[in-house]
Amino acid sequence: MSPPRIALALTLFASSALALAANVYVSNEKDHTLSVIDSSSLKVVKTIPVGKRPRGITLSRDGKSLFICASDDNTVQVLDLASGKITHNLPSGEDPEQFALSPDGKTLYIANEDSNVVTILDVASRRVSAQVDVGVEPEGMAVSPDGRWAVNTSETTNMVHWIDTRSRKVVDNTLVDQRPRYARFSADSKLLWVSAEVGGTVSVIDVASRKRIHTIHFAISGIPKDRIQPVGIRLSRDGRYAYVPLGPANHVAVVDAKTYQPLKYLLVGRRVWHAELTPDEKQLWVSNGVSNDVSVIDTEQLKVIKSIPVGRYPWGVAISPL
Repeated sequence: MSPPRIALALTLFASSALALAANVYVSNEKDHTLSVIDSSSLKVVKTIPVGKRPRGITLSRDGKSLFICASDDNTVQVLDLASGKITHNLPSGEDPEQFALSPDGKTLYIANEDSNVVTILDVASRRVSAQVDVGVEPEGMAVSPDGRWAVNTSETTNMVHWIDTRSRKVVDNTLVDQRPRYARFSADSKLLWVSAEVGGTVSVIDVASRKRIHTIHFAISGIPKDRIQPVGIRLSRDGRYAYVPLGPANHVAVVDAKTYQPLKYLLVGRRVWHAELTPDEKQLWVSNGVSNDVSVIDTEQLKVIKSIPVGRYPWGVAISPL
């Protein structure tokens, strides 16, 4: 590459990084820690010890706290972002893995994999307000942006369970493909996207009818079909793209969110799990569970620009603007 081209590439890289004023939080499942990465320098700036086997993580609505599923401690921990300290633990039910926060920030819906229930937690009072029986091995959780629905995916039952947030009861079930791992609502609450890890697909479900309207399949040259295992899903706010980490295929699929066609496959680290967009959506950060790093994707160029080592078995990703 000629010197002018090198200079231009460095300028583009620097401007992309500097445009993002955010801290990136990554839960390290085997190290029982949280890595904090400065999105400007793209370096780990802090490692915070947390509970045993941290997996799902999500920000509070006011952006001041981070909720952490400490699965082997059977609790949800609350980290104060300003001090970097755990302030208290919340009752979560057995083996919390993933959870979803209501739009008003008052309620956590927690999937309890070992006990086949969803625990509904009142954040302010720190008390469990209800538990809802669902299918076998509940995993994914999502709450619609309009607050109408909480959904859970059960890995063994292969269903999406629709919980009415007013009655706190399961009112419907939708059959999907094998081992559904993650669910994500569209911004307008009209569609639900659900990944099926063993099935190798993503289902798009019409929320009004609770019927599957499309099934997305993936194919990567040189990679066996059984290694293409969709896990996390992120949707861009403009409705243009869906980003789908594909597990041991070691790629992230970029999907046209209108036509449901995969457009590109981006090579990342080993066994890519979950993903999060920066607040300006110029970058997508993904956790690579086996290579013990995270990959940073430039969403305008659809290119991987950096891999950053973190702890062992990185799992969840959350991003807080500075």
